[in-house]
Amino acid sequence: MTRREISGNLAWLAGALVAGGERLLAQRSLLERRAPAGMVWLNANENPDGPCERAREAMRRAMPECWRYHYPEFPEIYAAVARSVGLSPEQVLVGAGSSEVLCAAVHAFTSPARPLITPSPSFELPADLASALGRRVVQAPLTDGYLADVERLVREAAQAEGSLVYLCNPNNPTSALLPDERLKRLVERLPPGTVLLVDEAYLDYVEGAEQLSALRYVRAGAPVVVTRTFSKIYGMAGLRVGFACARPDLIRRMRPFRSGVISYVSAQAALAALEEAPRLIPERRARLARLRAELCAWLRERGFDYIEPSANFVMIRVRRDVRALIEALWERGVAVGRPFPPLHDMLRVSIGTAADMARFREAFEQVA
Repeated sequence: MTRREISGNLAWLAGALVAGGERLLAQRSLLERRAPAGMVWLNANENPDGPCERAREAMRRAMPECWRYHYPEFPEIYAAVARSVGLSPEQVLVGAGSSEVLCAAVHAFTSPARPLITPSPSFELPADLASALGRRVVQAPLTDGYLADVERLVREAAQAEGSLVYLCNPNNPTSALLPDERLKRLVERLPPGTVLLVDEAYLDYVEGAEQLSALRYVRAGAPVVVTRTFSKIYGMAGLRVGFACARPDLIRRMRPFRSGVISYVSAQAALAALEEAPRLIPERRARLARLRAELCAWLRERGFDYIEPSANFVMIRVRRDVRALIEALWERGVAVGRPFPPLHDMLRVSIGTAADMARFREAFEQVA
């Protein structure tokens, strides 16, 4: 691809930022202010464990060589990523975080005649991009249990006669995991001409993740795209590495909308992290589960409800408009998630270190 072609394919970015509107501005209004010294960052579902030591060492070795593009090496890098999930290179598209491949799917599988159908609230990037592109977005409210309404998603897809259905599982911002039988029902009932896009950014935090993953439907040849990221459990949010998994024909349709190769340094870190995954993921999952359980127990003792969490964040019902609470916590040195309409009385809190969570509990008790 030429630089001009790449620029054309990325023209959606400015539009997506505009489409994000109030949601993006609400978060930016805090982040553009000067943060108090020692700010605790529990607002973006990041993992404070950071890259494992093996990944850091791989980056140190790669740095002197990053003056080159290293294009000839990327086919094997991408093949290694594919092998990590038991797929062939033709079934995987690697991008700058899962954001890039999610956007590639929106480009490839929506059109003026093919809407994006999404639970609401959920991760907004796909819907914001579709809106910026002038494509219809159908929002299906969550059920009373804060789960995706599978029946509604199927019904809307059937009426559209061709669409992209987006599912974040576990969902962001609710941290709720769709039961496996409901996911199975959704895949089995997809109408003709429908592609299901399953965002599994947080699935590694769930015990038995591989058995619950929608990757089994990719392997079976269903019209399903699964996205994964190194940003969450691997602690590499700033390195921007993610990938999509799908049938080769679906990957081919998405590929033109990827901007180019990822950072060579980031790629080396990702490969090193994959080698550590059999040890790293269970250890980090257990640490996260322990800290999350401690927070939930503390909330229960004080009479606060929350959505049963499956990811590295918790959605807490605070019994009042959350905006003033977010501001009060910021003033006390704790950054938490922005508002997520229509959940106006719920606060999203990422799980940080043990010290971070102690700071949060102290500040929360002062203002909640």
